[in-house]
Amino acid sequence: MGLVRFSLSLSSVLVCCLLLSGCSNLNGTRLEPLMGGDVNLVKLGDKIAQTLIEQAVPPLIPRQPGQPVIVTTLVDNQQLDQTSDFGRNLQNTITSGFVKKGYISREIKLRGDVLVQANIGEFMLSRDLNEIAGKQNAQAVVVGTYTMTNRVMYLSIRLVTPQDRTIRAAYDDRLYLDENTLRMLDLQFKIQENSMLAPPKESLIDKIFY
Repeated sequence: MGLVRFSLSLSSVLVCCLLLSGCSNLNGTRLEPLMGGDVNLVKLGDKIAQTLIEQAVPPLIPRQPGQPVIVTTLVDNQQLDQTSDFGRNLQNTITSGFVKKGYISREIKLRGDVLVQANIGEFMLSRDLNEIAGKQNAQAVVVGTYTMTNRVMYLSIRLVTPQDRTIRAAYDDRLYLDENTLRMLDLQFKIQENSMLAPPKESLIDKIFY
């Protein structure tokens, strides 16, 4: 009986932990109406930075002011000269992820070394990576694209050596976006015939606890 009671108590604790916050990993599943959540760009940026650091071959060198890691604005895969609030915000959180792990980065919005357009961002995919290599002396540059299909986003992010364009690490992900992230892309969910994707809406758990 004691073991049974312990198992029931442990199960109750786990359920309560799950109920305290929604989880975006459950978006697009049958549990989304109950336990779905917003896409947390802060956690996503940290996860991307950590993955690129762990995968990098050769490894990145931390605490090198003369050899920063430059993170550029994520762009629309269909139009490499276009980005969004989502692309700029994810750029910022990835940069923060590298800095928190001891890698030097630079705020290129304050410099004239990279193409900067008001309300658009810095673009590297459609221009010469060698240019930033010479002006910033970057040991690596993070570039990335996103592709939208209704409320599904496909992320493709690469850590590149600018001198020879070698891809040293990669991060790919598939996200079910919520209402907030869709707005950051100036998009709204469109109901399509025979669509398997339900419109994003606040989960029951978030309604109760938040």
